[in-house]
Amino acid sequence: MQKYEKIVTHNEEQQKTFQHSAQTVPKGKHLGRKLFWSFFKIGTFTIGGGYAMIPMMEEELVNHRSWLSPEEFLDLLSVSQAMPGVFAVNMATSVGHRIYGKRGAIVSIIGNIAVPICIILLLAIFFRHFRGNATMEKIFWGIRPAVVALISAPLFRMAKTAGINWRNCWIPILAALLIWLVGVSPIWIILATIVGGTLWGRFSENKK
Repeated sequence: MQKYEKIVTHNEEQQKTFQHSAQTVPKGKHLGRKLFWSFFKIGTFTIGGGYAMIPMMEEELVNHRSWLSPEEFLDLLSVSQAMPGVFAVNMATSVGHRIYGKRGAIVSIIGNIAVPICIILLLAIFFRHFRGNATMEKIFWGIRPAVVALISAPLFRMAKTAGINWRNCWIPILAALLIWLVGVSPIWIILATIVGGTLWGRFSENKK
């Protein structure tokens, strides 16, 4: 009787968990529109390149929309960094496909690049007028520290999510020094971490 009650209780808990996860999974016919506007905002108000988008992406996709968990966001971030091409587009593709399939990937890409493409075209057309403009130079000098802060701020949050501690913190530090001081290509760093992670995982499994 006790075993039967435990089985029933376990099944009820599984059903509640499934219902909760089903509620948190994005649904609805307006999901594509929401994805478009989310990445439209990210592409419009982010200054400083793809990596400056990380804090705004995290705020929009993880905290505001709750479409991704911090772990899922970090995984997609890693995949997007390892993929060839523009980081911002790779991230929009990965997130959009994860949430809404092929349609999600397409609308996310369009939303992400719509405004930047227009701005680039305008700059290309009127670049002669802005070249050497003292006011514009001061504006960009003021933006640069903010861009550094935007890139640095999510670093500590992602390190915590990735499980970086005093035992393994030497890995990102060594990778940064090799890229910065020695000039090692990031491609070799990525390949080395893939091989190292695979070997460590197999070693840990055999040890258990």
